[in-house]
Amino acid sequence: MLSHHEFATLVLVNDSPDSRELDRTDVQTLLTHQLITLDRIGPDHSRPQVTIQGYHFLKALGRIRARARPTYQVSR
Repeated sequence: MLSHHEFATLVLVNDSPDSRELDRTDVQTLLTHQLITLDRIGPDHSRPQVTIQGYHFLKALGRIRARARPTYQVSR
């Protein structure tokens, strides 16, 4: 179970992965739970990215909505 700080960090990473003001402890917890990964963008820099597990977690909690509604054909 995530704390409210860890959940907020996951939402921030999803909304803006270039956030630099993230708490290291929260990031480490999200890494441990495999909800985010750190992508290397330079020798001393990395960027957090939400994993598919993190995406599903946010979706289950209603923080992500489908971007496009599927279209269905109705047969008559």
